[in-house]
Amino acid sequence: MFEEQYTELAIAVDDIAERIRTLGFVAPGTYAEFARRANIKETEGIPAATDMVRILTDSNEAVVRCCRAALKRAQVGDDESTASLIGDRMRVHEKTAWMLRSMQQPMSLG
Repeated sequence: MFEEQYTELAIAVDDIAERIRTLGFVAPGTYAEFARRANIKETEGIPAATDMVRILTDSNEAVVRCCRAALKRAQVGDDESTASLIGDRMRVHEKTAWMLRSMQQPMSLG
C-alpha cells in the first residue's frame, strides 16, 4: 500500500509541475523548495505502522483541504485546466483518506 501511495504521488508531482510550467512559472525542483512550501511536515524517526497509517490519513485530509482552497482560486481565475487537475487530485486524496480511515477502525465480526 505504501508503494502505491509513493507511486501515485510521484506521478502527481510531475503532473502538477507540468501545469505550473504551462502557466509560465518555474516549478519547484529541489527538496528544499518542496519542504519550504509544504503544509505537511516531515515525520522524524520511523513511526510504528499504525502511526504511519494515521499520519498518512491526516496528510491526505490536509491535501484535500488545500485542494478545496486552490480549487476556489482556480474557479475565480476561470482556469478550467487547473481546476480539473485540482479536482482530480482532490478525489484521489479523498478516496485514499477514506481507505486509510477504514483501516484504523476495528473490524466487526457481526
